[in-house]
Amino acid sequence: MTEQASAQQVVRDHLAKIHEQPQVPAAERVELRDKIKRLLKERNAVLVAHYYTDPEIQALAEETGGCVSDSLEMARFGRDHPASTLVVAGVKFMGETAKILSPEKQVFMPTLEATCSLDIGCPIEEFSAFCDQHPDRTVVVYANTSAAVKARADWVVTSSIALDVVDHLDSEGQKILWAPDKHLGDYVRRETGADVLLWDGACIVHEEFKAQGILDLKKVYPDAAVLVHPESPASVVAIADMVGSTTQIINAARDLPNKQMIIATDQGIFYKLQQLVPDKEFIIAPTAGSGATCRSCANCPWMAMNALDNLAYVLEHGGNEVHVDPALGVQAMKPLTRMLDFAAAKPKS
Repeated sequence: MTEQASAQQVVRDHLAKIHEQPQVPAAERVELRDKIKRLLKERNAVLVAHYYTDPEIQALAEETGGCVSDSLEMARFGRDHPASTLVVAGVKFMGETAKILSPEKQVFMPTLEATCSLDIGCPIEEFSAFCDQHPDRTVVVYANTSAAVKARADWVVTSSIALDVVDHLDSEGQKILWAPDKHLGDYVRRETGADVLLWDGACIVHEEFKAQGILDLKKVYPDAAVLVHPESPASVVAIADMVGSTTQIINAARDLPNKQMIIATDQGIFYKLQQLVPDKEFIIAPTAGSGATCRSCANCPWMAMNALDNLAYVLEHGGNEVHVDPALGVQAMKPLTRMLDFAAAKPKS
């Protein structure tokens, strides 16, 4: 579709503007960590970080009583924490979700330039037009979307609950309009058998995993389990031993008997994996072909924009505050609350 093709061009244009972050010297990093710890206390702030951010950022969140988790748990943690200020290390839609769930709190990010290919590849104007063309469908959007797109939806889902929600809607005879990740949407469609119409979006990290590369790697590590995020292409999902969200991948790595794991998601997750399961070996799944100079580039460039220096700066000087229009926030809260209520009522497996 024309509007979806233009949305993908926005992704490419945005990527072209990203530059590699300069390396901060070791001594300066120690000073920055100490400053951040002090400023978090002084500002009555708590740091919440995504699994895909730099290990130093994740460690700081843990050391200061914050949270390292997936995007929804980051927002829930911030909502329930007594701190008056939330500092979100992740990408912009995560800051927006935190603000939607905690409208009375100030929410800051190390940088507001950190976004997501799924978010910017699904602009609200084009998406609204797409929805208007299919008024008979229930609109289900992934959490990796803007506040405006969430406000346009009937349901918001995470990768951990998407199957259950769509299966429930299908059992009621509802047809689904899904956005923005076509790979996750296709996985949901195949698993549930539901009538799902897909928006054409993809994660620039997960889309690059290669099935043949994983199969070649399995020859080197024949006893390794393959753990895959469902944002990956169908050919990669098809050879997985386990498919699931970041949290589900971490749980599987802990629970499966295999001593080696091939992981097809952002390599930022390795910090938590190695922390929780130190006796196992984790191998990043390939994203490149046999002739490439690097085996895997599984690292979100926008997540990498969260750094010690800009985190310290925003705590010391302010700026980079996340704002969501109050009326939009109220509307976006409805599909979020619908998901949270559904999750709370769902029997524990």
